[in-house]
Amino acid sequence: MDARFTALLRPFLKPAGPGEITLTPDTDLRKLGVDSMQAIELLFAVEDTFGISLPDEELNDTTFATAGSLWNVIAAQLPAGAGDGTAGRETA
Repeated sequence: MDARFTALLRPFLKPAGPGEITLTPDTDLRKLGVDSMQAIELLFAVEDTFGISLPDEELNDTTFATAGSLWNVIAAQLPAGAGDGTAGRETA
């Protein structure tokens, strides 16, 4: 996951308690308030920010389940080297 992605994701999340949310690939987006309507807004923000279009077959609950699953779909659409290096991508 890269810094642009985590910065983009944070406004869509509702903290479960006091303090900053620590985003990891396993962060459960549903538990932090990303419902179907928020997922649509998040999709538009992702596509605008990264200049990509996510494939229709990836627009499902599994993709939007965790930060890592969403990042993996985004990274797969980025130009070579733009999100697939060890510094930009973490695996779950």
